[in-house]
Amino acid sequence: MKKQFDLLALGEILLRLSPPRYERMTRSDSFDKQVGGAELNVVSGVAQMGLKTGIISKVPQNDIGEFAKNRIRFVGVSDEFMLYDADHDARLGIYFYENGAYPRKPRICYDRQNSSMLKITADDFEPETYSSARCFHTTGITMALNQNCKETTIEMIKRFKEEGTLISFDVNFRSNLWTGDEARDCINEILPYVDIFFCSEDTARLTFNKTGDVREIMKSFADEFNIGIVASTQRIVHTPKVHTFGSLIYEAKSDTYFEEAPYSNIDVVDRIGSGDAYISGVLYGLLKYDMDCQKAVEFGDACGAIKNTILGDMQASNSDEIKTIIDSHLSEGGDLEMVR
Repeated sequence: MKKQFDLLALGEILLRLSPPRYERMTRSDSFDKQVGGAELNVVSGVAQMGLKTGIISKVPQNDIGEFAKNRIRFVGVSDEFMLYDADHDARLGIYFYENGAYPRKPRICYDRQNSSMLKITADDFEPETYSSARCFHTTGITMALNQNCKETTIEMIKRFKEEGTLISFDVNFRSNLWTGDEARDCINEILPYVDIFFCSEDTARLTFNKTGDVREIMKSFADEFNIGIVASTQRIVHTPKVHTFGSLIYEAKSDTYFEEAPYSNIDVVDRIGSGDAYISGVLYGLLKYDMDCQKAVEFGDACGAIKNTILGDMQASNSDEIKTIIDSHLSEGGDLEMVR
């Protein structure tokens, strides 16, 4: 049976406030506002490449919530599963982001306590919701927000899985939300339900106490928890404005690793959301091309690389542009001429 959505994701929607250009948060008189959030970034990237996606979240029923809804619709993501909090103290989580320039690193300051998202529950949605998507995605960030969000995330994963939905999960560890031990214990509980798993090598070592090289680590997750696909990005930060970006994907059923040459010396404009863009490319490649992991690597790497060159949390590339970037990358070094 054809599902209504290719991808649904559960996650908090955040208001991003950034000083213009390279100004400091402590000195700027104005801030540019944008909307983001790890899970929203993923579904927006997939939507812009042509698949149908939606976000499951809760925002305040006020002008700020309206701004978030309008931005979500603008990037082609369905707001059918957006809830609106009418409480007088309802609020949208905020984060402040300051660009870095070597040797000064980028900085982030969060103001997300008591946001409307913290009250969301699995029973807020009709039972049909859990059979409406081919794939469900969420992250460790959502699980770490509070006890209610942890319980809601676990319950939603189970309900979607019961309906035969593919489960995609990104660890996305944030030390300001929980400890490594808390993250490991909680995430290990849901990993047996996960089909597509995203985890960086550093997080695997520090949070999950994994040892060995990256390939051994990825295979160990698949073997221990019966996970079909494990993906890990590989980023080299030369300076805040020059990165190299690539990835590795392991497919358990074929016992095969998939990779390509990394994108080198990326001219970084805004790295926020580039990891989420990578996930959007991987999921697009899998959902569009019948779980083809080589396509997933190519689309993932291209989306992650190009997002570094775009301001804001969300990528702004359709499938034609990404395919052109992939073709250029696979050729002899790419073509830097203007697109006319």
